[in-house]
Amino acid sequence: MVQKVSSLGLDRARWHQQQTLYGAKLEDSNQPIQILAMSGSKDSRLINSDVAAPRSKLSCNFSSSKMDTCAMEGDIRIHGRTAMVYVVASSDYRAENATNVIRPYPRKWEQATMERVREITIRSTAPGATEIIPLRCTMTRDMPAVVFSTGGYSVNFFHTMNDIIIPLYITAREFGGRVQLLAANYDYKWTAKYQSMLAALSMYPVVDLDADAAVRCFSSARVGVESHKVLGINPGLTRNGYTMVGFLDFLRSAYSLQRHEVTPVSRSAGQRPRVVMVLRRKSRALTNEAEVVAAVTELGFEVVAAGPEDVSDVARFAAVVNSCDVMVGVHGAGLTNMVFLPHNGTVVQIIPWGGMKWPCWYDYGEPVPAMGLRYVEYEVTANETTLKDRYARDHPVFTDPVSIHRQGFNQLWSTFLNGQNITLDIHRFKGVMQEVYMSVTAT
Repeated sequence: MVQKVSSLGLDRARWHQQQTLYGAKLEDSNQPIQILAMSGSKDSRLINSDVAAPRSKLSCNFSSSKMDTCAMEGDIRIHGRTAMVYVVASSDYRAENATNVIRPYPRKWEQATMERVREITIRSTAPGATEIIPLRCTMTRDMPAVVFSTGGYSVNFFHTMNDIIIPLYITAREFGGRVQLLAANYDYKWTAKYQSMLAALSMYPVVDLDADAAVRCFSSARVGVESHKVLGINPGLTRNGYTMVGFLDFLRSAYSLQRHEVTPVSRSAGQRPRVVMVLRRKSRALTNEAEVVAAVTELGFEVVAAGPEDVSDVARFAAVVNSCDVMVGVHGAGLTNMVFLPHNGTVVQIIPWGGMKWPCWYDYGEPVPAMGLRYVEYEVTANETTLKDRYARDHPVFTDPVSIHRQGFNQLWSTFLNGQNITLDIHRFKGVMQEVYMSVTAT
């Protein structure tokens, strides 16, 4: 039995980011704001009457290879349009560290990506300082704020989860919804698409930091989000022992998904386990897709075929995935939808030809057990790749694929990721899926 998911959308793996540097346009606020005052003047003394005593703290971490973060508490004032955060009357103020700059996106090692992320300037003031006068609050909230960015690779679902949602969960979940999220490089479509996740983290609408004219004042704030590993959380590095199992529970709650756990179905009763097949079109596509679906159906599965057009409605596709016991797909961003599988679900990754076993496992294999899921892989042979129609068997593509890797990512991408489709050996693939079938069924 084969079902077809139908919805509109696009599932594209964006391995190359656009080289567009965000330019922050500083516009006049709609509030009267005075940043500087003459030292010792009457205006200066009046403005500073509420900042004389030390009452704020700032702590920044620039040591991670993944991200820079700053945490602050006390009198925190954020002006979005100028991308300025003021830590007023800092008790640990030092002139040499009075200004810090952060790009709040956790891919610090990728310079080209980070250039697209807006810089946030954090400026500390000394108690009673008159040289720099902080902006007066136009809006005050007795709650924390978290500043992040929807820049980078946010169109890609893998990067949305890995670079934004999981880091936001690590950073903001502890506040129980009483936290204000402020997004640099604000993307309205992205925010709308992932509204269910964002609303589960914060009970307040996400603020478009780039266009925000208000001076928002908070009792504490974090600029930058924490990231530990690919699609993963290190519980020991979190303040409340968060885990990926807990994160998947969080997603099930956010989307009101009904199935928490996979339980074996009865073969003798004629019950069929459900498998969702995430199908690609432009690259790494299955050329014998219909035969593969038929073979998996013949084994006893109920197959849900999901193409790129079927996954853009996140809530709808989350429900489809949650109704399944198994997910199958060729390496790519679509596999990230495994986060909607029930506990004990199975992920089957088809690994393309080209010495891709380790990088594919790193992205979609290693993270799986910590999610409470099972991982199975099927590695494509030289006979199953369409590269055999373009290259002789004595070409390095077949004799030494790693030599292609050594030529750099662009060559690896164009050859093994963007340059091949796959014709599965039906008999061989059925052997793997037969084992999966037995693991999700009972007599």
